[in-house]
Amino acid sequence: MEQRLKSLGIELPPPPIPLGAYVEAVEIGDLLFLSGMLPVVGRTPQSVGRLGAELSIEAGREAARTACLNALSAAKAHLGTLDKVTGVAKLGVYIATAGDFREHPKVADGASEILVKAFGIGMLSPRIVLGVASLPLGMPVEIEIILQVGD
Repeated sequence: MEQRLKSLGIELPPPPIPLGAYVEAVEIGDLLFLSGMLPVVGRTPQSVGRLGAELSIEAGREAARTACLNALSAAKAHLGTLDKVTGVAKLGVYIATAGDFREHPKVADGASEILVKAFGIGMLSPRIVLGVASLPLGMPVEIEIILQVGD
């Protein structure tokens, strides 16, 4: 799967650094639970604001892509390789929005499309997409991923 990303010209960022008292990944049985991933590079927010107010749909999609790449980087750091991923069990996308924003699926597709590129359409997962009033550090998107892993 890492080779697949390389062939598409997609480079994983360095693994995210926790912004508080938690770990980025915990493996229980054949599931890898990842902490909420934000659109940060290092510890610097890529963007700040709410969709439908300060930010456009495309800015939200880009934030979702960055957060998803951070999730893959955290998974790789924990597992040693993404080749151990055998499935995507669930994707949750939380989007900070203005009250009348209705394009949540378009923003969430930014993350889903990265997962399809990484693992193929056969591993497209169920997902939940929620609009919320705010997210940590004022960021527009936070994603949560549960991966199935094997040897």
